[in-house]
Amino acid sequence: MGFTLSHYLIRNLPFGEAKKNSITKYIGGIILADKILRVDMTSLQTIWQNLPEKYRMLGGRGLTSRIIADEVPPTCHPLGPANKLIVTPGLLGGTTAPQSGRISIGGKSPLTGGIKESNAGGLIAQKLGSLGIRAIVVEGQAPAGKTYLLEVYDNAARLVKADDLAGKGCYEITDAIWDRYDKKAAIMTIGPAGEMRLTGAGISVTDPNGSPGRFAGRGGLGALLGSKGLKAIVVLTDKTFEAHCYDSERFNAAAKRFVEVLRKNPVSGQTLPSYGTNGLVNVINEAGALPTHNFREGTFAGAGNVSGERMAELIKERGGKTGHPCHPGCVIKCSNIYKDKNGEVLVSPLEYESVWALGPHCGIDDLDAIAYMNRLCNDAGVDTIETGGAIGVAMEGGLIPFGDTQGAIGLLEEIKKGSPLGRIIGSGAAITGQVFGVQRVGVVKRQHITAYDPRAVKGMGVTYATSPMGADHTAGYSVAVNILRQGGYVDPLSTRGQLETSLNLQVATAAIDSLGLCIFIAFSFLEQEDSFGLILEMINSKMGSNWSAEDFTRLGEEIINTELGFNHQAGFTKAKDRLPEFFETEKFPPHNEVFDVKQDELDKIFTFAEEVETDAGKAASLR
Repeated sequence: MGFTLSHYLIRNLPFGEAKKNSITKYIGGIILADKILRVDMTSLQTIWQNLPEKYRMLGGRGLTSRIIADEVPPTCHPLGPANKLIVTPGLLGGTTAPQSGRISIGGKSPLTGGIKESNAGGLIAQKLGSLGIRAIVVEGQAPAGKTYLLEVYDNAARLVKADDLAGKGCYEITDAIWDRYDKKAAIMTIGPAGEMRLTGAGISVTDPNGSPGRFAGRGGLGALLGSKGLKAIVVLTDKTFEAHCYDSERFNAAAKRFVEVLRKNPVSGQTLPSYGTNGLVNVINEAGALPTHNFREGTFAGAGNVSGERMAELIKERGGKTGHPCHPGCVIKCSNIYKDKNGEVLVSPLEYESVWALGPHCGIDDLDAIAYMNRLCNDAGVDTIETGGAIGVAMEGGLIPFGDTQGAIGLLEEIKKGSPLGRIIGSGAAITGQVFGVQRVGVVKRQHITAYDPRAVKGMGVTYATSPMGADHTAGYSVAVNILRQGGYVDPLSTRGQLETSLNLQVATAAIDSLGLCIFIAFSFLEQEDSFGLILEMINSKMGSNWSAEDFTRLGEEIINTELGFNHQAGFTKAKDRLPEFFETEKFPPHNEVFDVKQDELDKIFTFAEEVETDAGKAASLR
């Protein structure tokens, strides 16, 4: 108890931050303060800092957004030296809290031009949390044409030249790094798309099996990392669940009970482990909300061929695996290992959003072809949602016909080649629509909408329109209430109750993302009364805090407020909080509905929001 208690006492001494940091520094051998690792790509130096007290109760999305607001000029070019890439485990990262292994990656988005956080599973969050690294801040830019790799050890970090890794795909680079280091390494990397700074580029994170298929895909953050000249981050430690806790006994008891709660819920305890997220294909298709052929109808004739049930059958026949964890400490196990007809691993995982974007959205119902396209996306390092959206838009524009599987594969192969056509598709749906003169492009803030049509699930339409992140289903997943009836029911075809549903879910999700918890805990959060209390118990017993439900809500509101403030200074107005007009004018079969939530109502959703001026914005205004 000495280490954690001493740390807690110092953090609560009645001294200023400088004095606290000084005391922490000199006790050294007894106390290891939580740290920020700054990686200056201009000077090629790594700098360690003690975590400022104002960040003590922030992690994940809460910390990425706060550092961005404090340090990144809102009007800077997203690919310029003033932008920063922030990597943070959640507040519960590095602990045995179930589902606590999500890593948040943030920056000013090259895709949307606004603030962005994208998160993924994998090994890296638990490793960083165990090392007491609360954030890695990548800033500046390396010399043009130079490629580097960041090594992070238990008590050290260094940048090393990695020109030999330039241009390699995510699968090849993962093997190369393992050959160079150790298969216990946690790897975060970009593919060729990130190096080319394509705005559809994501960041790959290795999972417990070493697969590079865990992606922080949204927002083009792979392009941001590529602009820094940093190809990969490799965390080299055996530590996984060693983050310090103020009261370990109390924490472990709460974590154990939370496991039981998650397993008791029918969605997180049965459906997701059996069918993965792709179990939603039949559910959303039957609800008439599965967007097909670039948002033209809500049902897909080939849905059964690409469903979670069919996927599970093929996985079993071929010796793959369902019920696979995406990170250490995952008990829901919605991931999978999908093999081809010859029994070779094709991709891990194959998920609902990817299946939809590369499948029904493009009129394709061949699950093996979709899995292969998913692998091509992973290897090039592009977001499957944004890239599938771009292919659908290209089909809309007449480049290839809907349902042309080989044509779609050909477009994906062009991305890794870096051809002009590949760069267009790899830059996402908005750019593709501009190039091919397409009006029906399903984006908000230039980010592609996901696998729930907003005319058939109107709560999702509110979230798509109003989230500071651009169209993002995870920002406020109203499907839980509109379709799955978790925590109540709001008619998905009615406008009534959708604003409140989206608002409450967006606030809760922002807080959950700050903790580093998987979004799928929301099912127990909504349904089981003891779930929320256990989350608070884990926070308080880890941090030595005394949070209440009001503090949790306040955290979510403050995160969104910070993000709205940044976007406002970046030039975003209420006019950005709109769906493409065809959703408001074209009736959507089979329901023949339009999205009819009034625009003035959308403008009022965040009643707690203020026009917050960010620290970086203040500094910029003085220059």
